[in-house]
Amino acid sequence: MPMLHRKNRNPDQEETPETTVDKQKENPQKESAHLDAAQTENSSAGSTAEEEQKPEKYSFLQETIKPEPLSRERLFRQTARIALYGVILGIFACIGFFALKPWAERTFKGEPETVTIPEDEEPSEEEQKAEEEKTRETEQKLDSLSYEEMLASMYSLADEAKRSVATVSRVSGGTDWTDETTGIEDSAAGIVTADNGQELLIFAPDSVCSDAESWIVTFADGSRYGASLKMRDRNRCLAVFSVRRREISTSTWSSVKVAVLGNSNLTQQGDPVIALGNTFSYADGISYGIISSTDYKETFYDGECDILATDISAASGGSGVLFNMQGEVVGLIMASIWEDEGTNTANAYAISDLKSVIELMANGQNVPYIGVYATTVTSRLKEDQGMPAGIYVIDVDPDSPAMAAGIQSGDIICEINGETVTNLVTFEKAVLETRTDQQIQIKGKRLGADGYVDVDYTVTVGQK
Repeated sequence: MPMLHRKNRNPDQEETPETTVDKQKENPQKESAHLDAAQTENSSAGSTAEEEQKPEKYSFLQETIKPEPLSRERLFRQTARIALYGVILGIFACIGFFALKPWAERTFKGEPETVTIPEDEEPSEEEQKAEEEKTRETEQKLDSLSYEEMLASMYSLADEAKRSVATVSRVSGGTDWTDETTGIEDSAAGIVTADNGQELLIFAPDSVCSDAESWIVTFADGSRYGASLKMRDRNRCLAVFSVRRREISTSTWSSVKVAVLGNSNLTQQGDPVIALGNTFSYADGISYGIISSTDYKETFYDGECDILATDISAASGGSGVLFNMQGEVVGLIMASIWEDEGTNTANAYAISDLKSVIELMANGQNVPYIGVYATTVTSRLKEDQGMPAGIYVIDVDPDSPAMAAGIQSGDIICEINGETVTNLVTFEKAVLETRTDQQIQIKGKRLGADGYVDVDYTVTVGQK
């Protein structure tokens, strides 16, 4: 019987499935370590392969390219090109600015600036003495040559002051052949009072307001512009006209100057003055003279105004502006002053007494009006007739707020809005501090059978 030989096997070389599973269960960490090492080798091999497949970086891509040197000629051409572009851009910007300026002014028009008239300041005694000493030092012997020099100096002063004067004339529908043939038109001289940023304002007599809806203002250089009526005070016969600022040319601006309103309270008898305007019934007239009197007043409803009387001749209906030797306005020549007396000299409202009215009208505000024509109760009237202090009502304007409140002729007004009335000046100031449609309280005295009795009025301020 044959013998079967069994081949011996190495247990490390041949393992059964059961043996393999048992070993994996026994050494799980060792198996995991072998797997990680294999994955690491594969990854390194893959990275090496990818690096071998990447294209090479060419050396010329790393070279620095130097710019071509800038020559002087090329620099000049570039500078000229930039300058040309700037000029072209500036031209288009200017064209656009001037094209859009009227539209922008109409669309974005702001509020006009408030016009403020400075109050008068009284000079100190030291300043008055210094002025008197200066006058004595300049005194010298005069001859015919000195007279010519004086006239030349006066004309130079008048020529500068004329820049502040404007002529206002009404625009009529038809043709006035008298104006065409003579060149003299119905007009009034006014003062260039203020520039509120939107309008140039001219303060003048209201004699050119009737029968007119539009006006022409002529300035010192002869240029003419359309004007509108901004405000009118029929009580004092004054008006403010306005010319649109944007319509005034540059050349006209160079010849126009806003007037300096002086302190007419310092004007004395004998002071030299210059009259400019329409004093001779034609525009652009010049005359020299002196103040002949400062002792008289012109009374109107609710107030009064000092009068600067001169020895300067004037035509009937003449108007103008009175200047002192400093080129300041001290008076407004009015044809209505003492017209019933038949005077033929130029007389003017003292400008200091009109400053509050000018400020109101220049700002488009109505001048407050009550309608009382009165006079101050003087100390003599107090003694002779036993009148209380205040203002004596001479007359009351028909259909006025004063008449509606019950104020009568013969009444004496002693108090307005809690302020004591001592004279017509304090009464006028108190009225001007009110506003249209405002109700004010007035206290007074009325003569009865048993003497003066208290009367109270509630007045609604109006306008005239």
